[in-house]
Amino acid sequence: MDIKCLLAERALTMKASAIREILKLVNRPGMVSLAGGIPAPASFPLDVIPTLLEQALSKYGSYALQYDLTEGFLPLRESLSPYLSKKGINVGADRICIATGSQGALDALGKVLLDPDDLVAVENPTYLGAMQAFNPYGPRYVGVDTDDEGIIPAALEEVLKNNAIKFVYLVPTFQNPTGRTLSLERRPLIAEILRRYDVLAIEDDPYSELRYCGDALPSLWSFAPERVVYLGTFSKIFAPGLRLGFYVAPPDLQTYLLRAKQGVDLHSSTLSQALAAEYLSGGYLDRQLPKIIELYRPRQEAMLGALADHFPRDFSWSKPDGGMFIWVDGPEGLNTEELYKKAIDENVAFVPGRFFYFRDDQGQNTMRLNFTMSSEAVIREAVERLAGVIRTFTS
Repeated sequence: MDIKCLLAERALTMKASAIREILKLVNRPGMVSLAGGIPAPASFPLDVIPTLLEQALSKYGSYALQYDLTEGFLPLRESLSPYLSKKGINVGADRICIATGSQGALDALGKVLLDPDDLVAVENPTYLGAMQAFNPYGPRYVGVDTDDEGIIPAALEEVLKNNAIKFVYLVPTFQNPTGRTLSLERRPLIAEILRRYDVLAIEDDPYSELRYCGDALPSLWSFAPERVVYLGTFSKIFAPGLRLGFYVAPPDLQTYLLRAKQGVDLHSSTLSQALAAEYLSGGYLDRQLPKIIELYRPRQEAMLGALADHFPRDFSWSKPDGGMFIWVDGPEGLNTEELYKKAIDENVAFVPGRFFYFRDDQGQNTMRLNFTMSSEAVIREAVERLAGVIRTFTS
């Protein structure tokens, strides 16, 4: 049977993740990867998992193994309410919904909001996984310029003034891929622009807890709760294998997101949610988060130091206060996809920046580097090795 003749048109837009394809190549022996965007296994609270499981089964019994509400396991949503209040998101459990990873929420948002050819405004560059979630629903993208302080308010206003934008997608804090953060001064300005043009924004916030210096910033949601869908995840602060995300959306939109989820998976794993409820309510996150930060901070410092020591002077890079990524800009004319092929030959990997743009002619001279998965010594060695590849490639 020719399956291709059966495929829906939307299936033809479902491309394999460029980054996941890259990661297949970097698992060979001897390879040093700065490509992945995944947490270090050492950040997982393995020592408390047996305790959490025992507590969850003791407290909830068969309830932790049963079908549950699409909205999510109530004890988890009740535990998330005080957690979110620290970010200026003051809502009750009824306003908090659980997703199968924040990726599940992104897909649901695409399903309920997007018709073919709808326009979505995104940071330029933006998170590849969000575009993967939205693409099957046929949108077109409009890029909004950014700088070291995140999305530029005047650029966003210009885009909204000249286009019928369905929604704006943002990663305001320690953005993937650049690591940049929308400044405190700009957040209320962005909120006011959203109100002025009556536009919805999706605030994707997987990294804000991974702060190594400076003060925490209030969520964009806190400045415009009626205009923002807030997405969070346990993947970076607990364990990604649990596949747990959460969101707060305007009530009318929440209704449709829940209907979309019912058709996909009925609800997210009850046992995973029970573990997360105990992780939050028992204070385990409060004890684990400083350990995660102390694991990642010296790794980021090692990468920034190695870049300064070894990279050519016509390169520049972001210097974020947290997150998982460093964004590197090379000189005009550099093709980092070709550079990547040479780097693989020398057993060092990164992600070419082009994949984070929706236009193929952008980002050719950029790259994303991850520092969470390797030790400081390995990071320094990898950056020095990559710098050697660059010098050979550009000479």
